[in-house]
Amino acid sequence: MNFVELILTVCTLAPPAACDERKLMFESASGSTRNCMMQAMPFIAQWSGEHPNVTVTKWRCVRPGAEGDKI
Repeated sequence: MNFVELILTVCTLAPPAACDERKLMFESASGSTRNCMMQAMPFIAQWSGEHPNVTVTKWRCVRPGAEGDKI
């Protein structure tokens, strides 16, 4: 299996909202960022359920180590 970095922008629910990024490794059969974009939603939903203090406001998939490459 190949991995892609899934970067979530999360914000606290309590005012004032504070936002930051969480970097997670996402397993992708092909290692493709395009596949990550199509397959990540259930993973993000599960992660959100496990972290009720924050909300995911946006997300992106990048190759590991290529943080600046937004897809």
